Amino acid sequence: MEFISVQNVTFKYSEQREQDRLVLDDVSFEVRQGEFVALLGHNGSGKSTIAKHLNAMVVPISGKVYIDGMDTSDENVTYDIRRKVGLVLQNPDNQLVASIVEEDVAFGPENLGIPPEEIRERVDEALKAVDMYEYREKAPHKLSGGQKQRVAIAGIIAMRPDCIVLDEPTAMLDPKGRQEVLDTILKLNREHGITVVMITHYMEEAVLADKVYVVDNGKMLISGTPGEVFSQVELMKKHRLDVPQATELCHKLRACGVEIKYLPLTADECTSMLKEVLQ
Repeated sequence: MEFISVQNVTFKYSEQREQDRLVLDDVSFEVRQGEFVALLGHNGSGKSTIAKHLNAMVVPISGKVYIDGMDTSDENVTYDIRRKVGLVLQNPDNQLVASIVEEDVAFGPENLGIPPEEIRERVDEALKAVDMYEYREKAPHKLSGGQKQRVAIAGIIAMRPDCIVLDEPTAMLDPKGRQEVLDTILKLNREHGITVVMITHYMEEAVLADKVYVVDNGKMLISGTPGEVFSQVELMKKHRLDVPQATELCHKLRACGVEIKYLPLTADECTSMLKEVLQ
């Protein structure tokens, strides 16, 4: 079932000059209920602006964005849209507002007017979902970057959205923290059925998605499964975008005359492929 529908969206920020290019130019895509979608593009391509459209922080100049059938430009449903779509920012420090972890996670439900006994239940469930329950009485500023981001995600989960939009949630983290957050995102999607839209610079993260959308200069460049998108190595390189290292290695080997049947996406797939070739 279609949950997000972005239809021919054009957008420019009000402070931009008339001659400045559009931030988004006739962008269209869809996200189905329960899907994990990765959104790729270099800095300034329009990815974060798309994320803001998905929970009605901004609305299109032209075109439409529908969330579960609700028009984001209809101010009467803005509150309902934001209950359905939670937004997680790149820097968790910008989303942590309390001095104790469990109080921070409770902040969203409290603002929704949820009864105290239900808030307690939601906070505990959300912290367990991101494996941070044992830190519930800790101060957020004493946590690692990955732990802070997981608390920020718990704060969104406690509001029980149908969809979580994550704007480069691992960009400021070390490899350990990045893996912790990625594992949490996959768990929420695959075990809890939460729809995930993740903006990322890491191709190895995008490989895990059901579908990949690539944005360039405010336009939708290419979309498809990770295999379909990353097999177009030359197109991605032309637009200054990377592909997974395993894919690039086998693409170069193929260019040198090595018989490569398909371009792998992961290190394990690459290892299996090279074993076959060497035998």
